[in-house]
Amino acid sequence: MDASQVLIVDADGHVTEPPRLWKDYVEEKYRPSAPRPVLDEHGTYCFLVGDTLVARMASRLGSQLQEKPDSERPVKLQRGGWDPEARLVDMDREGIDIAVIYPSVSFFFPEVPDTQLHIALCRAYNNWLSDYCKTAPERLIGISLLPLNDVAASIAELERCSGELGFRGAFFRPNPYNGRPIQHPAYEPFWTCAESLGVPITVHEGLSDAMPTLGRDRSESPVLQHLMSHPFEQMAACGGLILGGVLERHPNLRFVFLESGCGWLPYWIERMDGHFDNWGRHLQGVKLKPSEYFRRQCFISMDPDDEIAVYVLEKLGDDCMVWASDYPHPDHPIEGCVQETLHILSKAGESATRKVLGTNALRLYDMQAPAR
Repeated sequence: MDASQVLIVDADGHVTEPPRLWKDYVEEKYRPSAPRPVLDEHGTYCFLVGDTLVARMASRLGSQLQEKPDSERPVKLQRGGWDPEARLVDMDREGIDIAVIYPSVSFFFPEVPDTQLHIALCRAYNNWLSDYCKTAPERLIGISLLPLNDVAASIAELERCSGELGFRGAFFRPNPYNGRPIQHPAYEPFWTCAESLGVPITVHEGLSDAMPTLGRDRSESPVLQHLMSHPFEQMAACGGLILGGVLERHPNLRFVFLESGCGWLPYWIERMDGHFDNWGRHLQGVKLKPSEYFRRQCFISMDPDDEIAVYVLEKLGDDCMVWASDYPHPDHPIEGCVQETLHILSKAGESATRKVLGTNALRLYDMQAPAR
């Protein structure tokens, strides 16, 4: 099987927010506080948002990639991160039919203490992303960036993005916002709104400077922090949502756990099932085994080089996995990523390959396949 024979949906790509976004799309009163590139006290390239420095740890990791690039796949900025026409060229070359799009710099807005600024920046990003996606609306799919420090404002922005802008999901970081874990009761009105709209919740981690992050206290190395934070925060969010009863209370709400690899999931499902069997009496409102909730409502993404995905499919079935390129981020270069994935999934069979690369993502995001 090659790319021309299967629908391919990139369930988690990114943009690289251009400087003009903050100049042209942010309301005038907030423009002086919009993101601008600076160097911190250590000479690390990062961004100043209001009075808050963000993206320092992510920039440190990026700097290390730049210092030691792979000689065969050198690190470079992909123009498609900010230019949708260039992105479509890259997608066509690799055989990708649809890209579902997430932020880069805007990941870090929850660290900004000014709630009104946070709200304004989310609105500006969403408006810019909408214009980006208008270049090919059947192929470029936006996900709503929400100011989740303010639940009411997030509901209003979700309704706007899902209706007016046509976005197909609601983006969450797994870290606590304002000290609230993802299963906190304060989010109940938000879950109800998302469920009524048929909008999936997309959980995606990033390296933080200020948000609580599992593993952050164990090392100052951005490599080790990245290694730990992505799967550990996703495991905590997955456990909180299932064992906290969110999926029981909202049986039609879909969740996907992105960019953390998929290998942790069989272990975590098995461990949650064991705890449910032993101590389920302490879990209020959790009626099913965690594995049943996950198979009913959840998805996880595999990376292009995720060879363990075949084992995960064997353990959990082929209805709960999607594929993601991470384009245009440099840790998963776009060149050859589809062929690499096809080679891995060939061990799982044609039916599983079609589901993971395409049809599961259509079901997750409630999308139609574009004409080929």
